[in-house]
Amino acid sequence: MNNEEAKYDPPQKSAGDVVHAVVRAGLGAIPVAAAAATELLNAIVAPPLEKRRNKWMKEIGMALRELEEKMGIVLESLQDNEEFIDVALEATQIAIKTSNQEKKEALKNAILNSALPNPPEESLQKMFLSFIDTLTVWHLKLLELFNDPPAYIENHEINFTGFSMGAPSHLVENAFPELRGKRDLYDLIWKDLYSRALVTTEGLHVMMTGSGIIAKRTTEIGKLFLDYIKNPLKTAP
Repeated sequence: MNNEEAKYDPPQKSAGDVVHAVVRAGLGAIPVAAAAATELLNAIVAPPLEKRRNKWMKEIGMALRELEEKMGIVLESLQDNEEFIDVALEATQIAIKTSNQEKKEALKNAILNSALPNPPEESLQKMFLSFIDTLTVWHLKLLELFNDPPAYIENHEINFTGFSMGAPSHLVENAFPELRGKRDLYDLIWKDLYSRALVTTEGLHVMMTGSGIIAKRTTEIGKLFLDYIKNPLKTAP
């Protein structure tokens, strides 16, 4: 590894893991066998967390270097960008808590987009990170589907012909066969999206024409959120 690559590697010595520290503190408050329980957790959980942290930091470092090369971002200037640092720290805490790769990708893209000129307003970035933390991958998939249904249908080669009448729920079950017959689940997911003002309609079961089924249903905030978690490097020249 040359010196240029090495500067993006995380330090070998960890500053500590917030999640692990909190859980250890909670176990330490248990009077019975607290010390043994704490040490057991330390032995089981600490090494994987440290491994996750180092892998994440290296991935972010390499992605930022690519952003520098392709989009002209001056990485040294980010050290004085308090909003970027806030985003990077919060996204890192969330990333270390999850093993879900799609969420990690969304968090990495959030960091990259926050490093670009004119990122979303600070309060929106904080809300968007909270969404990634609390929402599931199914929330993100449904939001992406209804941001541009015709494009999603084409890009994912979904067979959605012959629907002159129907409900948006029919599109959901055709796009995601895993959700067929699971109305309670995707209704709950949709309710979450609606309560966060990410989609415009409250339900998925109103009958309408075929063109109505594939109409866009994301709000402006919903679209901004999706843009924030897309990889800017894929659109870079």
